[in-house]
Amino acid sequence: MNANELTIADARDALAKGELSAVDLTMACLTAIDAGTPLNAFVHATPEIALDQARAADARRGAEAGTLNGIPLGIKDLFCTRGVASQAASNILKGFKPEYESTVTSKLFEAGAVMLGKLNMDEFAMGSSNETSCYGDAVNPWKVDDRRLTPGGSSGGSAAAVAADLCLAATGTDTGGSIRQPAAFTGIVGIKPTYGRVSRWGIVAFASSLDQAGPMTKSVRDAAILLGAMAGHDPKDSTSADIPVPDFEAALTGDIRGKKIGIPREYRMEGMPAEIEALWARGREMLADAGAEIVDISLPHTKYALPAYYVIAPAEASSNLARYDGVRYGHRARLGQGDGIVDMYEKTRAEGFGKEVQRRVMIGTYVLSAGFYDAYYNRARKVRALIKRDFDEAFAAGVDAILTPATPSSAFGLGEMADADPVAMYLNDVFTVTVNLAGLPGISVPVGLDAKGLPLGLQLIGRPWDEAGLLNHAHVLERAAGFVEKPRKWW
Repeated sequence: MNANELTIADARDALAKGELSAVDLTMACLTAIDAGTPLNAFVHATPEIALDQARAADARRGAEAGTLNGIPLGIKDLFCTRGVASQAASNILKGFKPEYESTVTSKLFEAGAVMLGKLNMDEFAMGSSNETSCYGDAVNPWKVDDRRLTPGGSSGGSAAAVAADLCLAATGTDTGGSIRQPAAFTGIVGIKPTYGRVSRWGIVAFASSLDQAGPMTKSVRDAAILLGAMAGHDPKDSTSADIPVPDFEAALTGDIRGKKIGIPREYRMEGMPAEIEALWARGREMLADAGAEIVDISLPHTKYALPAYYVIAPAEASSNLARYDGVRYGHRARLGQGDGIVDMYEKTRAEGFGKEVQRRVMIGTYVLSAGFYDAYYNRARKVRALIKRDFDEAFAAGVDAILTPATPSSAFGLGEMADADPVAMYLNDVFTVTVNLAGLPGISVPVGLDAKGLPLGLQLIGRPWDEAGLLNHAHVLERAAGFVEKPRKWW
């Protein structure tokens, strides 16, 4: 096994025993990144920074080493990294190199992590297939025919890089499923924490009441280790919760006897593929065999989640993206004689934003406009409150976690959906958006392959702030499923 194929947990042990140096581990990843160019996962490689950090990690071994000392990670291009391009995969931020570090990357560096570079994503995290990026499509390392498949989105570069062993783990962000859906499409683990568990400071905003950063990893144990380093209160983020961070790794006892797992009847969607239905049934059996009690529950407002999400998220995006106007940083359009400041705004935004971002900004501006605010935005906020109440009632009735499919299908081909119908693409988030609307933690765990040989995942949804319990349930599911398949190397 090459060093870059290790999990965080195994690499940590090998580093502690002196069987491996952080420089060796980093070099193995940098070599894999060079070979992995066809995947278009890494878009800003930072080998010099990585090797400097690896050498510092080797010098720091022992008592003062952090929990991620010497562990090479990929960072989604949405996280601001000091002196390194942070473009959110958009032409409007071309040339932008922040003078500050996001709270998440600061915490990772404090824990001793090594940054290999920045990862591809959908532009401003708007997309479910990584086809809206100014860097071009990220490509799924899984391949079963002559098509190039999507790694999912918006954290597609993160998912592809972890699945292809270009890095040991990666950061992602999840606004409506952008960690969990790509994790399911690539056969890795992805957790979206409770809203407020991880600081959003220094992460380029899409929809501020929905965005949450989280880890994308090769195992549930790795997700627990990485989340422990990323989480914590941050006074710079007014939505960050001042709640102690438990030892998530220590919570992986593997014992879920007597726990109640809810199965929501509303997630049995019309036209759901038989394979997804069978996988879900298998997941229920595996958790029951581990001693959990399986109970049917109702989340009656589920059917309104997608329409509510696609009002609230674009509304917040149109507000957040108003700052990209060509005045202070990033791209500025060339102006003709006689052009005024309004012309500069219009030309800059027309050139800098891609089609999907433009579409969502226009939808958001429309639903926030004076004549439609009550009809759309306020109504969507009320629906959101009802969706949250559905979950609250289920948890109040004693449910410890909820099991659902992660995605309505396995990975599809690049170009197959993007241009045909944007609404068909939005339906990819059907099982994940409720979790963001309710602010809950959710995790995607790879459980099996479909008939074509592509990975499929199941989603577990947890109680607010109970990532420890959620990770333990996921650990049991992962162990029972025994998913060890990796993509065949074609790149």
